[in-house]
Amino acid sequence: MKSKEHIALFIDSDNISHRALEGIINELSKYGVVNIRQAYGNWTKDNLKNWEEKLLEFAIKPIQQFDYSKNKNATDILMTIDAMDMLHTKKIDAFAFATSDSDFTPVVMRIQQEGIKVYGFGEKKTPKAFMVACSQFIFTENLMRANSTNQESSNSSKKQFKDLKSDKWLLNILRNAHQQTMDEFGWSNLADMGTYISNNSSFSPINYGYKKLSGLLRAIDIFDIYMDEESKQMSVRDKNYKA
Repeated sequence: MKSKEHIALFIDSDNISHRALEGIINELSKYGVVNIRQAYGNWTKDNLKNWEEKLLEFAIKPIQQFDYSKNKNATDILMTIDAMDMLHTKKIDAFAFATSDSDFTPVVMRIQQEGIKVYGFGEKKTPKAFMVACSQFIFTENLMRANSTNQESSNSSKKQFKDLKSDKWLLNILRNAHQQTMDEFGWSNLADMGTYISNNSSFSPINYGYKKLSGLLRAIDIFDIYMDEESKQMSVRDKNYKA
């Protein structure tokens, strides 16, 4: 049996909502065990008082960092130092950063140079530079919405056919993955497509309101879908495919 990844989670409490923690932990649990969980901030501030309950609930270690001067974020620096230390001293298979701050982009890029995955979580205001630097990036608003409904995602959060079809970036990601993984008959295995996408972009179906790639592919309706009843594996082929 393949061992699960050991994941280190670093949380920038100044740039993330405490309400997103449950969704972040649940999402990371799909990929491995979150052995290291640390949240950084000046916990003496009133704006972080709602964090205490969530830190205890999810066994997250609070790291105190006082503000040494105004308009300077000492938290970012400490978080970066700790991440770099762990990169070289701990056996970590993947890192996760929960922040909407693009200042962590160089850190993410440095970790990826070591061949280590980096999962990113942040609000929709997160600068694109940080999002695309991550192996996978997920909007926390979608995670919070999914938790509140306790369903795959709420109907209001799911992007519908019209919106999906007009998203040129999404269409390019899906069609390119299909073309790179299809066999001589034009069929691509869903798992192969997913692997190709994760190796080449920060894409996540959750950002479109779908928990799995299969649900998104069904909704966008640009592929024929075949489900092998014996293996339970899905394959897709472009509806415009010509032999």
